[in-house]
Amino acid sequence: MKRTQVAIIGGGPAGMLLSHMLHLDGIDSVVIERQPRDHVLKRIRAGVLEYGTVKLMHEVGLGERMERHAHDGSWIAWENRQPFLIDTRKHTGKHMWSFGQTAITEELYRVRERDGGRVIDEAQQVTLHDLDSERPWVGFEKDGEAQRLECNYVAGCDGQHGVSRNSIPKDLLRTFERAYPFGWLGIMSETPPLKEIMYAHHSRGFALASQRNPMLSRYYIQCDLATDLAEWPDERFWEELKRRFPPDIADRIVTGPSIEKSVAPLRSFVAEPMSYGRLFLAGDAAHIVPPTGAKGLNLAVSDVFYLHRALVAQFKKSDSRYLERYSETALRRVWNAERLSWQLMRLMHVFPDDDDFTRRINLNEFDHLQASPAAQAALAEQYVGMPFEA
Repeated sequence: MKRTQVAIIGGGPAGMLLSHMLHLDGIDSVVIERQPRDHVLKRIRAGVLEYGTVKLMHEVGLGERMERHAHDGSWIAWENRQPFLIDTRKHTGKHMWSFGQTAITEELYRVRERDGGRVIDEAQQVTLHDLDSERPWVGFEKDGEAQRLECNYVAGCDGQHGVSRNSIPKDLLRTFERAYPFGWLGIMSETPPLKEIMYAHHSRGFALASQRNPMLSRYYIQCDLATDLAEWPDERFWEELKRRFPPDIADRIVTGPSIEKSVAPLRSFVAEPMSYGRLFLAGDAAHIVPPTGAKGLNLAVSDVFYLHRALVAQFKKSDSRYLERYSETALRRVWNAERLSWQLMRLMHVFPDDDDFTRRINLNEFDHLQASPAAQAALAEQYVGMPFEA
């Protein structure tokens, strides 16, 4: 454990996928994770996957279970209007997939264990050193004993609150952020989900029906940030959720006891650059998108695609051009996703300062989507995901 080629900070999907892909190319890595493995594997996250994400998963041997979860896109149910399908299949020839992030993480841990991958969990006091030198290293404590891991490069995949982004000098790092004045109250229930992934706009607020598996449903409603879960028993949630969907759709929602309930704040966040010396950020360590556009996990996968390509070129061919352009390349896709997510947030949610003019503009935007094949194609292209850059 004293030396590796790539030290990966964070054992979520981004870190584990990078470790797996590097292994396929004969490049050694060690994953360092702060939490116990059981905690990582039980984290519940959304999982609407772009075409490019699923294509990459197939290419690296992880896509077999996903074939059962393909969709032609997602629906928007607008109050007093006919529902509208963001038809990715029609306009791009590509599917979307509903496949929970938890299942992806489980599969990644399985294949890394099968292949002898080195994963250190419950690592405490992680610190990054000499990132601007040719010999960076990672310090941490494991079972109360200080450890040192030397490496060629560090991949920071440890999320918003990890050590990686905070290891970039503050005078070199720029951050861009937009916090939203509401959150999502969500529940998980062991009930059959709707067959469609469906967004709903209503004057009472946004709602979302999504899926995890044939007997696991995930639903959300827009709520105040100060919402007290104690004031939202299951019966009240189901009643409010159904009010925000058209009656024919609400009648198809199967209710039941919740097995998880939470309030999630929403924000957009980007850190630039995504690299410093021999440190490279990926996933939530570098950016957060509000979940309306379903881009969070997909951006992490595209980051890993670019970083894996760059590391392979460096180790195999001593070609540093992809590493030098990693931040620039990844950020183009990041800002594309941030823009789409921002547009969908503005379109689908009720903001406290909305006036009659704003409401009319949003309604006209939805009507324009229903009437314009060109607008539908543009939205479908962005929603299914722009191609990974060659």
